[in-house]
Amino acid sequence: MSRFNLADNINMLSKLTFRRVWNATKVFSSFYWSKWTKRAVQWGMPVSISFEPTTSCNLRCPECPSGLRAFSRPTGMLRKDFFTETIDQLHRDLFYLVFYFQGEPYLNPNFLDMVSYASSKKIYTATSTNAHYMTEANARRTVESGLDRLIISIDGTTQEVYQQYRVGGRLDKVIQGAKNIVQAKKELKSKTPFIIFQFLVVKPNEHQIEEVKALGKEIGVDDVWFKTAQVYDYETDPNRLIPTIDKFSRYKKTDSGTVFKGNITNQCWRLWHDPVITWDGLVAPCCFDKDAQHKLGDLKQKSFKEVWQNGEYKAFRTKLLHGRKNIDICANCSEGTKVWG
Repeated sequence: MSRFNLADNINMLSKLTFRRVWNATKVFSSFYWSKWTKRAVQWGMPVSISFEPTTSCNLRCPECPSGLRAFSRPTGMLRKDFFTETIDQLHRDLFYLVFYFQGEPYLNPNFLDMVSYASSKKIYTATSTNAHYMTEANARRTVESGLDRLIISIDGTTQEVYQQYRVGGRLDKVIQGAKNIVQAKKELKSKTPFIIFQFLVVKPNEHQIEEVKALGKEIGVDDVWFKTAQVYDYETDPNRLIPTIDKFSRYKKTDSGTVFKGNITNQCWRLWHDPVITWDGLVAPCCFDKDAQHKLGDLKQKSFKEVWQNGEYKAFRTKLLHGRKNIDICANCSEGTKVWG
């Protein structure tokens, strides 16, 4: 289904202010100036940010560091006071806020309070959930929080298929959670959140693509999105998760083995507009740095503006402009040639 929805886009555009548009113009200009000159400059503050509510998760998905319990960094919960302090620094320029990096957001008891705070600053807010905690009460609180977009990971239309990737999960809870949020929107006569079923296409579930479209329509979600899977061991184990449908695969078979299909060019819009903040205040370059190995700053020690303009950030942007193929987190990334989203 299409990722364009008129009501959702109108709602998103309603968050724009003159200052946010001017900031986005500066950021966009600095990205292209850096690309053309091969000299990293940064004008303006982030247009969007991913903020991590927690690294904890109830599931054990095989390609997820949180699911595998494979982090080198500590597991923990984002504190509400730290979140509000950071948003206070950024909200005048910040347009889009993703409450997700690793983990299940609803495990943080203060998650919806933080959504409400960001919503009060007129920031477009989005999150991604496995919906196991979307009780009737949480569904109602979610709508009341002002959350603008809710992505529900479903990845299968039968328990047998669903659990092959969502290890430890229960499809009946996902479906009931989706029904709860749809019903809460109706009861509260709310246009938000925009509810999306996200289907991560892997080999075990690729035969259920049409079925999940029908299920989404039956439940009443607003859209169904299909996502290609990032597979870390695609060279050594190419047949376990990589789908056979070419349009849904990031990889292809060649005479020399399985390779990544993406065109790794020496540019990445994300480094100029969309950083990640971990639950404990580390600033990472993007959402592909799952373990925050490329730490560019620590908000426990410096303000965000100091981090955003520091030498570490400039050095990383410069390194990217001159050799993206040599950066480990870029090697398996499908985002590098996009200029939005």
